[in-house]
Amino acid sequence: MTDPIRPPGLSTQKDFAGPSFSPIYTTTVSVSGGSAAHGRASGRARSSDGVLDLDLRMPAELGGDGRATNPEQLFAAGFAACFHGALSLVARQEELDPATISVDATVAFGRDPDDGGYLLRVDLVVKWPGVDREIAAELIEQADSLCPYSRMAWRGTPTTITLAP
Repeated sequence: MTDPIRPPGLSTQKDFAGPSFSPIYTTTVSVSGGSAAHGRASGRARSSDGVLDLDLRMPAELGGDGRATNPEQLFAAGFAACFHGALSLVARQEELDPATISVDATVAFGRDPDDGGYLLRVDLVVKWPGVDREIAAELIEQADSLCPYSRMAWRGTPTTITLAP
């Protein structure tokens, strides 16, 4: 029998006052284009540690075959997992059991009416049976201010794009 998985020891305390961003974890995922030379249509995504290794396909709604995951599903999974983790952390700090929490993330891919480019829209639905709605709402607000995916959504994320030598 394996040992149970334990939650991380991260905190919400203001325990860092450095002058700049300080990475705690970094990962790299490489996407190649596959037979269509198009990462969304026939790509392959591989993480540097090899744990993530999967095919990417366009969903049928965007003209693809829909036979593999797509970037929006991966983003939804990441957002939901991260928000769940943040909410679980604040719940535990309030001595509430987070075992019944679930988070649904819906990611919509669409056109920007301002310039015709593409945008994502994210809707999160938190299910937390057995917890007073007012208490849950307060903790959801705390989780929203803590979750890096939420912060990215309302604050933006510094991004660099570099052409490799």
